[in-house]
Amino acid sequence: MESSAVMTTSIGMKLFMVMVLMLSGNGQFSKGFDTNVSGRPDVLNIGSILTLNSVIGKVAKVAIDAAVEDVNSNPAVLRGTKLNITTLDSNYSGFLGIVEAIRFMETQTMAIIGPQSSVIAHVISHIANELQVPMLSYAATDPTLSSLEYPFFVRTSPNDLFQMAAIAELVEYYGWREVIAIYIDDDFGRNGIIALADQLAARRCRISYKAPFTADATISDIRDVLVQVALTESRILVVHTYPNSGLDVFSVAQSLGMMDSGFVWFATTWLTTILDIKNHFASEAFNNIQGVITLRIHTPESQKKRDFISRWTNLTKKVSARSPIGMNTYALYAYDTVWLLAHAIDAFFEKGGNLSFSYYSRLGEMSGGSLHLNSMSIFNGGKLLLDRLLQINMTGVTGMYGFTSDRNLIRPACEVINVIGTGLRRIGFWSNYSGLSIAPPETLYTKPPNRSSSNQQLYNVVWPGQTTQKPRGWVFPDNGREMKIGVPNRASFREFVQEVPGADTFKGYCIDVFTAALNLLPYGVPYKLVAYGDGRTNPSGTELVRLITAGVYDAAVGDIAITTNRTRMVDFTQPYIESGLVVVAPVRKSNSNAWAFLRPFTPQMWAVTAIFFLIVGAVVWILEHRMNDEFRGPPRKQVVTILWFSLSTLFFSHRENTVSTLGRVVLVFWLFVVLIINSSYTASLTSILTVQQLFSPIKGIESLISSEDRIGYQLGSFSRDYLIEEVGIHESRLVPLNMPEDYVKALKDGPRNGGVAAVIDERAYIELFLSTQCEFSIVGQEFTKNGWGFAFPRDSPLALDMSTAILKLSESGELQQIHDKWLQRSACSSQSTKLVVDRLQLGSFSGLFFVCGLACLLALLVYFILIVRQFLRYHSEPESESSGQSSRSARIQTFLSFVDEKEESVRARSKRRHLEGVSNLSNYENTAENGSSKRYRTEMLSNRSVSFGDLD
Repeated sequence: MESSAVMTTSIGMKLFMVMVLMLSGNGQFSKGFDTNVSGRPDVLNIGSILTLNSVIGKVAKVAIDAAVEDVNSNPAVLRGTKLNITTLDSNYSGFLGIVEAIRFMETQTMAIIGPQSSVIAHVISHIANELQVPMLSYAATDPTLSSLEYPFFVRTSPNDLFQMAAIAELVEYYGWREVIAIYIDDDFGRNGIIALADQLAARRCRISYKAPFTADATISDIRDVLVQVALTESRILVVHTYPNSGLDVFSVAQSLGMMDSGFVWFATTWLTTILDIKNHFASEAFNNIQGVITLRIHTPESQKKRDFISRWTNLTKKVSARSPIGMNTYALYAYDTVWLLAHAIDAFFEKGGNLSFSYYSRLGEMSGGSLHLNSMSIFNGGKLLLDRLLQINMTGVTGMYGFTSDRNLIRPACEVINVIGTGLRRIGFWSNYSGLSIAPPETLYTKPPNRSSSNQQLYNVVWPGQTTQKPRGWVFPDNGREMKIGVPNRASFREFVQEVPGADTFKGYCIDVFTAALNLLPYGVPYKLVAYGDGRTNPSGTELVRLITAGVYDAAVGDIAITTNRTRMVDFTQPYIESGLVVVAPVRKSNSNAWAFLRPFTPQMWAVTAIFFLIVGAVVWILEHRMNDEFRGPPRKQVVTILWFSLSTLFFSHRENTVSTLGRVVLVFWLFVVLIINSSYTASLTSILTVQQLFSPIKGIESLISSEDRIGYQLGSFSRDYLIEEVGIHESRLVPLNMPEDYVKALKDGPRNGGVAAVIDERAYIELFLSTQCEFSIVGQEFTKNGWGFAFPRDSPLALDMSTAILKLSESGELQQIHDKWLQRSACSSQSTKLVVDRLQLGSFSGLFFVCGLACLLALLVYFILIVRQFLRYHSEPESESSGQSSRSARIQTFLSFVDEKEESVRARSKRRHLEGVSNLSNYENTAENGSSKRYRTEMLSNRSVSFGDLD
């Protein structure tokens, strides 16, 4: 369907073009010839399509003529070539705009500046595409003109997409979620609002109502549109239209009281366009736009800009001698557009381009009869000129000038303007680089982009009604419609919510909380409570929530649990009561017996504790045996010492002293473990013997998961889906129960008699149930954390205000008073008893045992290293030559004997051996000294006899 529509539009456009050619030619077309001008021509024909009587057209004409004059007076730009610009007036007519574009094509125009209207640009862009003539527009800001459908359309001012992004960020910045779009119903208005909707959706906001009107709408038509707007909920209004009709919108809004406090008005750049031009703006017109936030295209301050502004008064005197025309940003962009084209033409000729036109053969096929289409020709260098245009980087009066890959201007930015009194106050800037800021965007480009919410800043705003307090942004629509609120019509636990018999009202805990919260809101809320359910079975809360998304209800009030699946469909308020899932099971009294003292610990805990007593005793004995006489003696005595020492540490009554450092370290760790175990045992045993105990074979949700017993749940509750999907319990094990009496019967019958082993339900219900049923109790821990809240449609502002009201109820204590009124019940006498808790498990003390065991292991390792080192130092003997198996066993026996030997004996023997060694070494040295003396005397005598012989 979409492709067929596009094809139909294309065919229609071609037929329309033929009609225009026929009308504009008037039978005076000459026969077309191919033309080719080599080199740089003396004069280049440039076309300009303006709406001269418009706000933008007046200033654009002045700026374009000034730019052409500046270019022609500077021979360095086009190197002797002059621009000849021809301006034609479209006079707000798309038809005339097409005719003028055709007239330019007859004169071999190289490029066209304009049009300034997006509607006209859509039409004549097809002509530019066919004849390959670039079209440069400084005012046609429709975002869809940047599409690939219009390759020869070059937008030389910022795309409307960016100002729509700025408005969307402003809406998000102030915390609003819905806006109303008031716009002109043409290509310019529709496509701009579509871009706004996309930008809002990216920020989880939306357009709640669209209010279009035609370009020729009268004051009465605009009034009808705004009356419908006033009946809607949102008070955030965005006006995207043309200057004249935009002022009419504000004039009508003022007469309807829509410029008072509570309203928020955003105007796109059309408002600053007209305010900047008119030096003397009527005071009545200013009164109509007080508090409006509008945008102005931001152009950085520069010397070029200041010089051009200083010339502006003299330039406009030629056009309007009586009243000088002010200047807006479109004048700056029109001026830069001519310079952009001039630089592109120079680059075009530098790349070898020629001013060459050729006959358009496709039009020749349509010739005949009274049609004379031979004067139309294709610009052969159009693609090259287009490439040069998109690659130009220059600095103009608007700042840095260049194009991105998607043919938009680089660094788009806006000024955020607040209309106050008879002037405009800039409250900040917006840029595509850094978002909202109070610093000019050009100062932020050298820094890394920071779009965090904390970095988004604006100055204070004076809103409509002369207030500085941020408007709420919405009201209940003044159309007489009440909110339709769904209320679950319960069959059980009617203390929470119930329908009053014979009356169209409800009462209960949830209703009182809702009513009290509504009374705290600063505005009235018309509503009507509607029963959901038949009152015989409990309705499904999830289905009630789904009906809100379907539009059946505007909200839901009651015992509605906040779950993950439901939050995907609606927005909930702050929870007003906590209510997670718990397990309820039958309990019986647990009586004490002769072996009650063993109950605090599990068998595993007892076994591991006993083993550690023995291990620690043995470790301390090993560490103390070689240096402590209290840990030495006959084997029987040493075994008794180990047992006595380890057991006596239980009461911290051990009498043996520890003298080794390692032994003391191990003992410190062990005594800390004993202290914790002793304290835990004492506390648990005291509770067992002094508090009446209740016992249940069900310990919690884990017990139910591991068993195959049937489980009950409340009909209509979310617990069924949770147990199946999250816990993994098979559906066949779940039994729906509707009334508290059903709970009692099923629990008493038990799983063997067709009942259930336990019931899983929300704590709020169970606490009310247990207030009268003393033979049951909650077992285990609450295994989900939920709460109840009131449900509203997604992004509903009422949900936030109701959450604030609920918090106020909680802080004032009124919420607790409502709870006590409906849910306070006298407790059973058995409520003072205590459910038997699980015995102290080994896992609770595993960390202590691990640390103690690690201390023992490290102490033994250090001790072994020291004893081996000492053995090698004090008790090493050379092995015999025939070393074998017997020598190794003898070595081991020697080592064991060394370990068993007291350390003092080893040191004494080592010292004695050392002294003997020193004595032997001294004797040896004396003997050696005597022998060497004798040899010395013999040698001396021999030498002397030799000497005497020589003398003979």
